[in-house]
Amino acid sequence: MKIRKAVIPAAGLGTRMLPITKSMPKEMLPIVDKPVIHYVVEEAIRAGIDDILIITGKGKRAIEDYFDRSFELEYYLREKGKLEELKQVEEIGEMVDIYYVRQKKPLGLGDAILHAEKHVNGEPFAVLLGDDIIVSEKPGIQQLIEVANKYSSPVIGVEKVPWEIVNRYGIVDGTQIDNDLYEVRDLIEKPSLEEAPSNIAIIGRYVLPPEIFGILKKTPPGKGGELQLTDALRILVSERKIFAKRISGKRYDVGTRLGFIRANIELGLLRQDLKEQINALLKELVREV
Repeated sequence: MKIRKAVIPAAGLGTRMLPITKSMPKEMLPIVDKPVIHYVVEEAIRAGIDDILIITGKGKRAIEDYFDRSFELEYYLREKGKLEELKQVEEIGEMVDIYYVRQKKPLGLGDAILHAEKHVNGEPFAVLLGDDIIVSEKPGIQQLIEVANKYSSPVIGVEKVPWEIVNRYGIVDGTQIDNDLYEVRDLIEKPSLEEAPSNIAIIGRYVLPPEIFGILKKTPPGKGGELQLTDALRILVSERKIFAKRISGKRYDVGTRLGFIRANIELGLLRQDLKEQINALLKELVREV
């Protein structure tokens, strides 16, 4: 199962991060000195994907501008002799082939995925949500691709979450077949604590087959009146095997305030040019509390 294409849904309204997302796409929120979606695109590239479709929406033009060339800025940096900054800016515009489709109404993740049907053109494909950063030695989506190749099956990225927050996620009911691998029996979108069959939560990484599009077209609206990808996957699992892989690495949900703050601190600490200064700042802040 060769995965050449990735879809990054980035059309959501970002209501969990208001008011900043009123005028800035949540995918463009800065993590140290790069926007969230930059990390997501880098993950796909590291996994060998060379074709990326970003599903955007109203007010998301900044995403397209970011990955485009900026000749005025490049000229200015070259004239000022800022060659390191020039190299960084040029590399962004040449990272990978990126295409865009606009989701005109916020009708859910399933609807956003449907907008990728023509671009995917009958191939299996990866999905990486635009507000989830995964820091790992082996790219998170590559871990899923390897399982997909081994079993010739769709794969969902998952992690264990505290029981008290299972109502925020799609939850997997499955049979454990390895330390970090499950065969899926069922999936439930945002169940109550009493309804949840486990605390194995779906996170923003998938490897999907092209037949998901036909299923999505027949899937009725679910929670919140939106077309839920989880509901379509429930139908798919009745037709073929689906696996759920616990991704090895650290995940940051930067669509939440605490996740955004944590990502900035912890990813900043991974930077050799910032580590000492951030450590000193944290110690100073702790003394002041």
